[in-house]
Amino acid sequence: DYQTNRLGLPKMFFWQNYRDSWVRGNFGVYIINSVLYTSVTVVFVLIFGLMSGFAFAKIRMKCTKVIYGSYVIGILMTLQSIMIPLFVMINQFGLYDTKLGVLIPYVGIGLPMGVYLCTEYIKSVPDALVESARIDGAKYFKIFGSIIVPMAKPVATTLAILTISGTWNEFMLINMLTSSTKNKSLPVGIQSFAGALSTDYGKLFASLVIGLLPMLIFYLVFRKEITKGVAAGAVKG
Repeated sequence: DYQTNRLGLPKMFFWQNYRDSWVRGNFGVYIINSVLYTSVTVVFVLIFGLMSGFAFAKIRMKCTKVIYGSYVIGILMTLQSIMIPLFVMINQFGLYDTKLGVLIPYVGIGLPMGVYLCTEYIKSVPDALVESARIDGAKYFKIFGSIIVPMAKPVATTLAILTISGTWNEFMLINMLTSSTKNKSLPVGIQSFAGALSTDYGKLFASLVIGLLPMLIFYLVFRKEITKGVAAGAVKG
């Protein structure tokens, strides 16, 4: 149907494509890996981003600007410019084709934007709150957990959305750093149905729908939080 009329509707629905793409594409393994990579990356980017943002915004030292700049400069680096040295480093540390070898670059690549957003947002938190807590004897970890984290929920939501969408759809790194099916993620499985010489459009489109559904469900469930977080994070940022 697609070859005869690319703009027309199908004459019949062929649901077998969904089953075939799931089985032949090993989507059960790929989806589990995608969920693992995405969830772990989001957790660590949020934790490290908020903690670093708090330190850069409220704990001022002589070296703060230098360290902060070394983080933020990572935003300017393109993925293509670091692929070769990253591949060499992962090989040298014996992490090629391992989940840890994928998670470390994912977290590292997500941190520059996370640190930047969190730092700029936490700067808007009044210094008087931190100073009052310090006078009352609160340590920095107590201030971070009791004051900063509750007030930084909007920017945390914004950062989580950016990290989830970026990690879930990432293809270049996961394809470069892994070779076995047990460590690859969903975008690699979808790409497997598109070849240089031929493409199985039925299974390809079915796999695209399967890959889209988790993100669609995520948006439908958390749409109110996503809207509030993006709006508040944009205004504060």
